[in-house]
Amino acid sequence: MPLDFSGKVAVVTGGANGIGLAAARVLAAGGAELWIFDLERERPEEVARSLGGHGCPVDVTERATIDAAFARSGAPDIVVANAGMGVWAPLDETSAEAWNRTIAVNLSGMFHTVQAAAVCMKPQRRGAIVMTASTNSYDGEATLVAYNASKAGLLGILHTAANELGPWQIRVNAVCPGLIRTRLTEAYFNNPPVLKEYFRDIPLGRGGMPEEVANAIAFLASDLASFITGAALIVDGGQMAAKVGTWNEATAEFDDGRWRLR
Repeated sequence: MPLDFSGKVAVVTGGANGIGLAAARVLAAGGAELWIFDLERERPEEVARSLGGHGCPVDVTERATIDAAFARSGAPDIVVANAGMGVWAPLDETSAEAWNRTIAVNLSGMFHTVQAAAVCMKPQRRGAIVMTASTNSYDGEATLVAYNASKAGLLGILHTAANELGPWQIRVNAVCPGLIRTRLTEAYFNNPPVLKEYFRDIPLGRGGMPEEVANAIAFLASDLASFITGAALIVDGGQMAAKVGTWNEATAEFDDGRWRLR
């Protein structure tokens, strides 16, 4: 059953694909007036129209584009700050260009989005902001130094914004997805030997789907979460809780992309 977002204006950055698109679908299904902010090459207007919503070309590294998009959408009730990117390279081979671009999109872009949303929401004295962080906000997964640093930094924005915006009844929360099947991770999901080893340490024995993260986002954006702010909700199939060794061949088998008990 969709949550009820009737009468609410909902903005999703990076909403034209992946987790953002799944969140946009859930919000639109709940009756929200949907706005997708995304890069022009992602066709935000076209994608939004397919969901009965509106789209704006936005580059979160360019503050003027964010402000212009909010001027079009009007003051939002819900903002899903989801735009992000990742570059894989060992620590000592990560270029300054890759580092700067990742920080600009994932961390500075989040700051600009949350700040602009707050400016719009404060006169209304209400609102819900949901940020897409990551389990990498907490760990140091190899070959992702820039991504890890940016996602760890999001927790600082989360806690500060929740603290400062609470008096205006603006709630700020985050989701922390694990390995989710999106355009960025498709190569992993198409490599069963890699998945078999990776999923050994996930209690649910599989990766996640964008819709599963979107449902968590929708909950945090909804009135059901009316007394929740400053929270980081981990959506990872139990990976962060398990450490190592949940699955093995003695009791289970790996088939069709997931572990199952015999």
